[in-house]
Amino acid sequence: CFDTGFHTTMPRVERLFGLPRELAEAGVIRYGFHGLSYEYIASQLPQFDARTARGRTLVAHLGNGASVCAFVANKSVATSMGFSALDGLVMGTRCGSIDPGVLLYLLRERNYDEQKLEKLLYHECGLLGLSGGISSDMRDLLASDAVAAREAVAVFVHRLVREIGALTALAGGIDALVFTGGIGEHAAPIRAEVCAQLQWLGIDVAKSANESNARKLHNDNSRVGVWMIPTDEEIIIAQHCKRILNTA
Repeated sequence: CFDTGFHTTMPRVERLFGLPRELAEAGVIRYGFHGLSYEYIASQLPQFDARTARGRTLVAHLGNGASVCAFVANKSVATSMGFSALDGLVMGTRCGSIDPGVLLYLLRERNYDEQKLEKLLYHECGLLGLSGGISSDMRDLLASDAVAAREAVAVFVHRLVREIGALTALAGGIDALVFTGGIGEHAAPIRAEVCAQLQWLGIDVAKSANESNARKLHNDNSRVGVWMIPTDEEIIIAQHCKRILNTA
């Protein structure tokens, strides 16, 4: 069950890096991840809002790993992760998008080798690194009064808002925003701050609904629906396995 499978509907222009064509032909392209989670959300959207399922939806899978995906007619057209699961948003211990020049600097000037660089990017960055080692867990950071913890949370929200804005442009607008994953499902302060910074899109969140982790988070007058839908990647894996077994 490939976690990249849901993103095979992305257009070629979304997949290509600005690299020589022979590298793209060798498979160095953007694949996207969290596909099993997004596939589950796509299966559930019609039950929450049939109009949304036919329209333009931004889904934020937020956990120790984090990404955003733009759905048009319930199919992936763009996502924040790329060739690897390092790209895009700030995550628990992963850096997210980074200037490649930083990596060259670390290799040349700070004597990083491949193993040290890999350990840094996958295990020492993100919320953990930004907070100065306080924690990679959003719950710990939200409970902390430390300046570094607050800054780590602020960067996480900033990068998420930026990515949602970019993917909204690629989708041609937004009809709904869905939060899922551990942070997306349980961190009401993160949802509140993200939605506050996205009010210009027509998002109007009900405070009581958000604080109680309700499924429907938006007020009735909101131009954009806002939902919290718990994901279930395991059931998607089971369904794929059952389908194959039934046709064997």
